[in-house]
Amino acid sequence: MAVHEIQAKTMLSHHTSPDPWFGLKYTFNIYRGCQHRCIYCDSRSLCYGIDDFDDILVKVNAIERLADELPRKRVVGLVGTGSMSDPYGPIEAEYGLARRALEVVLRHRYPLHLITKSDLVLRDTDLLARIAERAAYVSFTVTTADDELAARLEPGAPSPTRRYAAMAALARAGVTVGVTMMPILPMIEDTLENVTAVVESAVAAGATYVLPGFGMTLRNRQRDYYYAQLDRLFPGLRARYERRYGERYDCSCPNTAQLQAHFDGLVAQHGLQTRVPPYVAPSPGQQLSLL
Repeated sequence: MAVHEIQAKTMLSHHTSPDPWFGLKYTFNIYRGCQHRCIYCDSRSLCYGIDDFDDILVKVNAIERLADELPRKRVVGLVGTGSMSDPYGPIEAEYGLARRALEVVLRHRYPLHLITKSDLVLRDTDLLARIAERAAYVSFTVTTADDELAARLEPGAPSPTRRYAAMAALARAGVTVGVTMMPILPMIEDTLENVTAVVESAVAAGATYVLPGFGMTLRNRQRDYYYAQLDRLFPGLRARYERRYGERYDCSCPNTAQLQAHFDGLVAQHGLQTRVPPYVAPSPGQQLSLL
């Protein structure tokens, strides 16, 4: 792994309509590449133009660009980070850019949806609690509650146990927390027991939502990487993937219908949401009523 400092031309991407799953109006990424080394990461795909995803590209002017672009947006909406590269990889402990980005979001009074696999996010609980006065969602990606299996699939990431502990701490601080339960890897994680463990552990940690994805995506370059990891970790499984999915992009779990029905039952039982809603600014009358 190598670290390279780069200059970003722009930071914020704009969604014409808020994302239907994550509620996002704007997104940004401070880093390109990731140190968590998840074997299934779609961001390795050729279309994203990152030659070696294990190398970290640090956008050293990210805060200046964000501070320039965010206040010029006419519509206040959920600002998201973490969909491409985790903002709380180990490199963040050195650079501290995620914390400074949160300071910009707070200063301009924007709501936030942050996605991570790391308990390093707890360092910034103070800022997240203040952003939460408007709206702050922190989603922890958890595809298995089994620490041993997760260590094989996500060798550079904190364990699910640590993620759930971080989730509980943020919930106590007033931050809205939940789980992105995606991807559920076909023929590895697609069991009723795994889905139950992920959801019930999330509920115990104070989650109010779980966003499910029963399957994964495979496309150029990322497919080759993933299959090489299957050969190393799960000998013989690659052939089953090739027979079932061929060159398909969308690789749904063979038992998706069963998993979805089981998940729906858990959602009803625990009163969970399955989407993060778009941010709706309070009307002037609503604001006055709070004074």
